[in-house]
Amino acid sequence: MDDARISELLQPFLETAAAESPTAALSTNVSDSADGDSELGDSKRSDRTLPVQSRKQPAVLSPAQLHSISMYIDILIRWNARINLTAIRNEEEIVTRHFGESLFGARHLLPSESPEPSPDAPITVADVGSGAGFPGIPFKIWAPKIHLTLIESDHKKAAFLSEVTRALTLTNVNVRNVRAEVLEGSRFDLVTLRAVEHFDEILPTAAALVTPQGRLALLIGAAQQSLAQATLPSFQFAPPRSIPLSKSRTLLVAKREK
Repeated sequence: MDDARISELLQPFLETAAAESPTAALSTNVSDSADGDSELGDSKRSDRTLPVQSRKQPAVLSPAQLHSISMYIDILIRWNARINLTAIRNEEEIVTRHFGESLFGARHLLPSESPEPSPDAPITVADVGSGAGFPGIPFKIWAPKIHLTLIESDHKKAAFLSEVTRALTLTNVNVRNVRAEVLEGSRFDLVTLRAVEHFDEILPTAAALVTPQGRLALLIGAAQQSLAQATLPSFQFAPPRSIPLSKSRTLLVAKREK
């Protein structure tokens, strides 16, 4: 798919109205950007400054990032002819529905770059029920320095995730072909959950993977918000953010208090 067209389609997801309020309650030990909007909290990284681009200015994807997305789309369409990765077949809809929503989440949750990288304390991210790789792989394209774990119990989908990882030459990506329940002893700074079956059953499992003071990011329908908040009373929830070009999809972020 043409890189320029991908960039055009993604632009609504990479810009945020200046009036959008920050989520100060979820910011810990991180210096805010000029407009005071930061959602990066991590008590283990109090000596690091993780920049968040100004929400008043649109983010710009690099040519390399756009090329990676284009390659990803080609692989997804090819594999989708053999296994059911997504019901969406139109390339432009794949960009807006999958990549747009994922990059919207990445923009609000992760730094795109850090002037002082710390290899000893990388940000660890787990994508539960990764499926076709959303939002995990777009998160990695957005913030290459994160350490990403893609959790997918379906063998064929896990093979697809491994193929995308190899084709895009992504480093520090671990594809786990297991159910999330078997990883309960593992902990991650950020855990993501999007478009999974049996949301009410998998939600506590995903939450158990979040490190103390870490965050859980849910890309869900507005109707699921109350269930998430009732299920996880030990998490501090920020106000939901509406996904651009969607009537009901939201980004709901919660910080684990202990």
